[in-house]
Amino acid sequence: MRKKAARMIFENVEILDAAAKGKCVAKAPDGRIIFLSNVVPGDICDIQTTKKRKAYFEGIAIKFHHFSKFRVNPLCEHFGVCGGCKWQNMGYPHQLEFKQAEVTNNLQRLGHLEIPETKTIVGSKQPYFYRNKMEFSFSDNRWLSLDEINSEEEIKNRNALGFHIPGMWDKILDIKKCHLQADPSNAIRLSIKKFAEENGLTFFNPKKHAGELRTLMIRTSSINEIMVLLQFFEDREDKRNLLLNHLKTTFPEINSLLYVINKKGNDTLYDQEVLCFHGRDYIVEKMENLCFKITAKSFYQTNSEQAYELYKITREFAALSGKEVVYDLYTGIGTIALFVAGNALKVIGIEAIPDAIEAAKTNAKENKIENVRFFAGDMKNIFNKDLIQKEGSPDVIITDPPREGMHKEVVAQILEIAPSKIVYVSCNSATQARDLALMNDKYKIIKAQAVDMFPQTHHVENVVLLEKRNL
Repeated sequence: MRKKAARMIFENVEILDAAAKGKCVAKAPDGRIIFLSNVVPGDICDIQTTKKRKAYFEGIAIKFHHFSKFRVNPLCEHFGVCGGCKWQNMGYPHQLEFKQAEVTNNLQRLGHLEIPETKTIVGSKQPYFYRNKMEFSFSDNRWLSLDEINSEEEIKNRNALGFHIPGMWDKILDIKKCHLQADPSNAIRLSIKKFAEENGLTFFNPKKHAGELRTLMIRTSSINEIMVLLQFFEDREDKRNLLLNHLKTTFPEINSLLYVINKKGNDTLYDQEVLCFHGRDYIVEKMENLCFKITAKSFYQTNSEQAYELYKITREFAALSGKEVVYDLYTGIGTIALFVAGNALKVIGIEAIPDAIEAAKTNAKENKIENVRFFAGDMKNIFNKDLIQKEGSPDVIITDPPREGMHKEVVAQILEIAPSKIVYVSCNSATQARDLALMNDKYKIIKAQAVDMFPQTHHVENVVLLEKRNL
């Protein structure tokens, strides 16, 4: 067991830069890095350490001597406790500057890559209320503030409907107003909590595995369609129907009202049956002349407006003439594949999740797009010589992998196939840099452009265009 190190205090320390995972960095007097969260680059403060490691400290600012020019007042009353918007105390133009620098730094420092052209990051016109999907948890044992803990008053109501406190799986912060999803998201959430309490529906207890109400998901689309999904642990049909009928009556604008009975140890939906109480079992998203059906289990970029910007850049980088065979790896529900299909001879979409591929096929049929084919399976297994021989060798590969990047066998397969052009879309420029470094001998970077999908957070998407070297 590691001994608990005595906490140290460093005075008048300048915060030097933003770092990974929303943290900032400073330097201790001995030269070691200090990682901390409750600051902005340019702040000068006293820091108390919370962890000591061989190469670095973790800490917290306990007194400020000078506030950074980058600093702004957070809009949200939950800032600092909720872990969702860690950069809300930094002005949005400065957030973009740090995101641009992080992407460039990862490609150049981690990947040792040359970037001939770095295009300016595309910022969001809506720095708040931009998310189209939010997930909330119920709890009968909510997180208490220090003031509540130190109060002598008995706290009778411990119910919460909100977000997990970072690092505390069993503690939920009760959210009064969230600034991430547009109306009527807050109204729906608050109405559910109020009605449930007034009518005796019980909130989930994760330690005891008891209670009726477990999670809430709200999805919206750019054409103002709304999906609400309630997940129940204990199923009491009368209480369940009472709450669902309340939502149906109070919010007639809900297009898809769904529920799940989930008695598992975890609250993931993907192996659960989703039941439709009212309306459709999907909502519709539009992008240009395309319509996409979004189900409860569908992956769709959580910022609809910026997803459009991201896909336009992807299409622009691909620069298709109409004669190319395009492979879209990690296609999800086929959004990118269908978005570029009008400019290609043929598009092959590959995705691991069978439900997503079924949705992609449905979306292709609904949009009357016939030059696309979709395949489900593990990417490193299905993306092989047999598929290439059957469907044709790609002129262009578009890849949009999850945060962990591409499996090394997928990278090896791309190198063996050697398309003339690769467009790599990434939500993690560190793993993107690793993958691009593996391809650097055969491919050169032509240009890169970041897109901010997640204002008020450190997350950023990045698109890189690769072309085959003349060896």
